[in-house]
Amino acid sequence: MLYFAYGSNLHHYQMKRRCKDSIFLKKINLKNFRLTFRSKYRAADIEAKKNSIVPGGLFKISKNDERKLDVYEEYPTLYKKYYFFYYGKKVMTYTMVKKSTFKFPTERYLNIIKRGYKDCDLDKKYLNKALKY
Repeated sequence: MLYFAYGSNLHHYQMKRRCKDSIFLKKINLKNFRLTFRSKYRAADIEAKKNSIVPGGLFKISKNDERKLDVYEEYPTLYKKYYFFYYGKKVMTYTMVKKSTFKFPTERYLNIIKRGYKDCDLDKKYLNKALKY
């Protein structure tokens, strides 16, 4: 299965610890979405926004990895699954169930994401833009 990470799961070491079978394939952009942070956890989320992109990491994960991610992402209470197609292949990601207002992420969480951006060689301008809201 293909999984699109856009938050703390971009961090390769953390992702490997969480999902032992995961393999980072490459960086991709999710079009017509933007990155934001919300909920009591101040966690990353994506929401539809025309002409905007969310850079992220494309991972190959096993069924076992998916189950572990479901627990970590508090699926289906906090996050629900969102599917899209990338060059004809189905990709799964998570998006928050309740679209609460913007909440600035904690420094620790933000540093994990910044490390993930480095690990996946993503353009930080999208992360910086998300933090300006």
